Amino acid sequence: MAALLYNIVTGALIVIMINAAKTMVDLTTLRSRRIPWVAITLTVLVIIGLVLQTTWSGATDALDSNPAHHGWWRPLTSVFIQSPGLMGRLWNLVTIAIIGAFAEWFWGSRLTAAVFLAGALLPHYIGVLLLGSHNEASTNPRNFCGSSGATYFLGAALTGALLLAATSTPQRLLALAVPALGLLTWFLQDNAHGLVSAEGWVLGLLIFAALRPRWTFNRDLVHAPRTPIGALLPR
Repeated sequence: MAALLYNIVTGALIVIMINAAKTMVDLTTLRSRRIPWVAITLTVLVIIGLVLQTTWSGATDALDSNPAHHGWWRPLTSVFIQSPGLMGRLWNLVTIAIIGAFAEWFWGSRLTAAVFLAGALLPHYIGVLLLGSHNEASTNPRNFCGSSGATYFLGAALTGALLLAATSTPQRLLALAVPALGLLTWFLQDNAHGLVSAEGWVLGLLIFAALRPRWTFNRDLVHAPRTPIGALLPR
């Protein structure tokens, strides 16, 4: 029962993030928006990681972030390999594609890549700084690898921006639901997805607060590229 509740709450967090993103990126403009190359690249890297794990028995040991193993590359490579379980792997693959695309349409390519990188690196170092190197977040095997932490961090950053960009009370409540539910599930379930979601939400809030005076919504529609995403979609 506890595992089921854990999965339900974890799924609810990403659903809230996607709904928040949909309020910030008008889906009716999808055909006119630029191709989200950063999101595509991140998704392809996850697929490559899954292929490596399938074809190379030592992939996880070589690329995960197990504190018992050494290697400067591990904090990054561990994001693109996944824990065992078909459904969990599919979930991570689908969510990184969806959240990555929405984030790129809102933040732009370079900022999306930077926030994703922050999501891959910051939670670990924040945990070490605040809780010490031997806390649960750094020693639980479920946290040695997987893209979900960085994906939730990236999605939560969007909802942090939504709090300032919101034009209605329901939108503000939607934005506040992510850190509230995230912290609640971290305290009650020790769910690391909730903690990284709260951290990503704060970073998104700070970034948007800094950019807001000169932010242009739908700027990728105003300066449309030669190959908009509509060119790849069936008519």
